[in-house]
Amino acid sequence: MFGVPYDDTELLGKYVTRGRAWPAVGLAMHLANGAAFGALYANAAPRMPLPSWSRGPAAAMAEHLGSWPFVAITDRTHPARDELPKLAGDPRAFAQATWRHLLFGVVLGELERRFNAPEQPEVPTYEHVVSTNGHGNIEHAAGVAVADSE
Repeated sequence: MFGVPYDDTELLGKYVTRGRAWPAVGLAMHLANGAAFGALYANAAPRMPLPSWSRGPAAAMAEHLGSWPFVAITDRTHPARDELPKLAGDPRAFAQATWRHLLFGVVLGELERRFNAPEQPEVPTYEHVVSTNGHGNIEHAAGVAVADSE
């Protein structure tokens, strides 16, 4: 989509091995990284002072923006640097990584929200505005409070 032959699995796998096993190794490392991030996120999300829909994307973007500067080091020191595209300074590679992290964050946030939802969601009660006949409370609708007579 962005025209960049950049693949996290290849980047990770070829860091460990240059043989035929790099795809499996890279996939395992990438899944382990995602699972570790997900576990940390699940513990931190309830304490994040953000609306629930924005927590996953915010966490993923924070990780992405915090780790992206390290691609300059990867471009110079990665064992397979001659086989990998240069990422530092490439706006298309940055946009691709941003899109992937944002998508991961949206999915992660939604999964966490659904799996860690309260068992009994709070159901609003309407007894104070609905009468027993189902037509409502005229005092509440008119904004007039009726004083209790003793």
